[in-house]
Amino acid sequence: MFLPRHNAHFVMGPTPLLLLGGAPVHEFLPPLHAPDGRVPLCDGWQLMPRLTMTVVDGPGDAGCLVQGAQAEDEAEEMSAWCSAVEQAGGAVVLSLDTLPEDLDWPALLTDGRAHGGFVPAAT
Repeated sequence: MFLPRHNAHFVMGPTPLLLLGGAPVHEFLPPLHAPDGRVPLCDGWQLMPRLTMTVVDGPGDAGCLVQGAQAEDEAEEMSAWCSAVEQAGGAVVLSLDTLPEDLDWPALLTDGRAHGGFVPAAT
């Protein structure tokens, strides 16, 4: 299944973050509850970041392709995100029904709307 770029945000940070809206994997990812900020591991999931496409692969048939850089001016930022994922050994994947205009991080980690957790990079 395919998720277009406008439904994904690739966020840099101490641990890289992939924020998904309307992803076909939303219901397959575990509901997220991390009131202390410690995001749990998504067992059975792996992430394969690449410049033009990132694979979010789950157990069984669960998974999706997330469109990456579409234009030359996006390539440097996407390349840096991919490198950060490799260095961190994975990324936090957060999936929502739709991407909100404003992100309320404490609410996302506790209110039950978000699914996901830390997804290790494929080796």
